[in-house]
Amino acid sequence: MAKTRLLRSLAVAAAAAVLTATGAAHAAAADQDGPTAPVPDTAGVLAALRTTTAAGAPGAFAVITDHGDDENLRSLSVGKADLDGTPMNSSWRFRVGSNSKMFAAVLVMQLAEQGRIDLDRPLREYLPAGTLPDSWTMTGRQVMEHRAGIYDHTNDLLEQAGEETTAAFEARIRSKVYSPTDLVAMSVRHGQQYTPGSRYSYSNTDFVLMGLAVEHLTGRPYADVLNERIIEPLGLTRTSFVVPDQRIEGPHVTGYLTNDDRSKPLLDSTEQTASWLWAAGGVTSSAEDLDRFLTALVAGSAGGLVSDASLQQMTAALPTPSAKISYGLGLRRISLSCGDVYGHGGIVQGFQTQSFTTRDGHRTVVVFANASNNGAVTQGLMGALEPAFCGAKPAAAKPANGVSPRTAFVPAAGQGDELPVVEDTRI
Repeated sequence: MAKTRLLRSLAVAAAAAVLTATGAAHAAAADQDGPTAPVPDTAGVLAALRTTTAAGAPGAFAVITDHGDDENLRSLSVGKADLDGTPMNSSWRFRVGSNSKMFAAVLVMQLAEQGRIDLDRPLREYLPAGTLPDSWTMTGRQVMEHRAGIYDHTNDLLEQAGEETTAAFEARIRSKVYSPTDLVAMSVRHGQQYTPGSRYSYSNTDFVLMGLAVEHLTGRPYADVLNERIIEPLGLTRTSFVVPDQRIEGPHVTGYLTNDDRSKPLLDSTEQTASWLWAAGGVTSSAEDLDRFLTALVAGSAGGLVSDASLQQMTAALPTPSAKISYGLGLRRISLSCGDVYGHGGIVQGFQTQSFTTRDGHRTVVVFANASNNGAVTQGLMGALEPAFCGAKPAAAKPANGVSPRTAFVPAAGQGDELPVVEDTRI
């Protein structure tokens, strides 16, 4: 009993310390030297959200949060949270898909700081025996950077020829429960895809492996470690990892899977086990919680999640084949006209989210739509990031003939300001 009380006291003290550090993270953002963030172009953001709903999403929202001396939150919503007509609500929960990789990356970096994993040694040394072949030498760092040559097991679950996406979802995704080792075994059967470190190739299996490493090194279920090290200390009251439970508890947005045959109706895909992605995509959260998490993360030591040295490694992103997109250790970097932002995107059937913050944590942007399997919806969401972070484009100079130009420049499709749809959107 005395031991139990001691452990509980230590846990409470640790939680209090991280909560204090989270407050310090906001203060640190306020104290950072640097230019004031541009005023968001809310008209441009709304236009992108309307493009998203016009493409087939029932609803969409953007939450733009500024931290520092002038705390400010702007919430812009269009459309519906469900097909019954409920207005979109930006405070509700949703499935965050591959944004989950940021959470897994933080846990791994914490273990690295404790000396329990060396990211530059073969990852198989930190996994249960037999998880990866003895001849596979890819390091934890290469796995987290998606440069390990590990086949993405989701290819086997999503892209079988001749099947509708909705049929594949009902047959292999919604109610099916996979163990993480099942998912890795699917990948390993395909063999090593290329020499580790030689190129970039996004793979969900990479972060299933990192989740398994967290479990193996701590001797605890992944969900418990996530709760104890991130969710509870940061007070993320709307964030959970309940794989394989299918329901989203509390008020939440309804997610819809777009049928490959666009003449067929959207499929309510809200309830699903998410076990086919596990640590790579199984987190449920909210815009407010994602903002709190990202703000604490980019504050480094002041934020209470990772050290400054760990954050430097996570943000040291390498180029990918997609223009303006780089990838670090579980963090994606996007280069906008006003500078770089860090975070991740995520799509899981029925939900898609882009969650990014400036390097100094002054501004965080979370954009969301409740439809997937629709590239036009994804492109609409990506189009909201530039106006949200960088503001309105300057008006063109008045021509010599005296004819007034448009008040703002909007690039045509394919021009330089359009962000590419990145690879995790294939989910």
